[in-house]
Amino acid sequence: MKLKGRTALVTGGSRGIGRAVALALADEGADVAVNYVSSEAAAKDVVEQIRKMGRRAMLAQADVGDFPDTFRMAQDVLRELGHLDILVNNAGINSDKTFVKMDHASWRKVLAINLDGVFNCTKVFIDQMLTQGYGRVVNMTSVIGQIGNFGQANYAASKAGVAAFTKSLAKELAGKGVTVNAIAPGFIETEMVRGIPDKVKEKLLAQIPLKRFGTPEEVARAVVYMVSADGDYITGAEVSINGGLLM
Repeated sequence: MKLKGRTALVTGGSRGIGRAVALALADEGADVAVNYVSSEAAAKDVVEQIRKMGRRAMLAQADVGDFPDTFRMAQDVLRELGHLDILVNNAGINSDKTFVKMDHASWRKVLAINLDGVFNCTKVFIDQMLTQGYGRVVNMTSVIGQIGNFGQANYAASKAGVAAFTKSLAKELAGKGVTVNAIAPGFIETEMVRGIPDKVKEKLLAQIPLKRFGTPEEVARAVVYMVSADGDYITGAEVSINGGLLM
């Protein structure tokens, strides 16, 4: 197993891509803390599945957009797991409106979770990673942050910000045993995509060379690669998993 003896935290780990990542890390031997905000039942289900694999798992409730709450969660995780090797900043939301109709609250809500949340979670664990001389940080960006999208100025800005943050932090920490990378999923079969009207889905599929949406498991396997020894020489990268949409 590639991650035996490692510990991980996955934010937004109760469903979608986060759930797949948490299970994939555990399947490769890692002990996993599953972060969630309010969907406790779903998070408990992930924790139970991980424990059935013979790994340690814990609930890590926190609003990652709130720094004090995130700090409190970090103390709980470090107390329970002892240390943290892998941080996957996956938590994210969208609040889609054309810019003319977008109010400040919608802008701040998305930026608080998608961008501030990455800062908050990385900030509360980075000193511990530097002290132990090892860490793997993976941030979820998006193809929308690379190409923009109608009605998603807030979401696109947040994800582009995470990409720039990733590269900057990777340069700062490259000589200290900590790698920082990003994964930019395209349209993945999650609740967000399943909620898109059929006519819009057809138009999206016509733009994707592989003519299908991706799966959470395909994204999760990329995370495993980046945080295992296989990805030791990768830092500051933003890996696109989008079926060719960005070409």
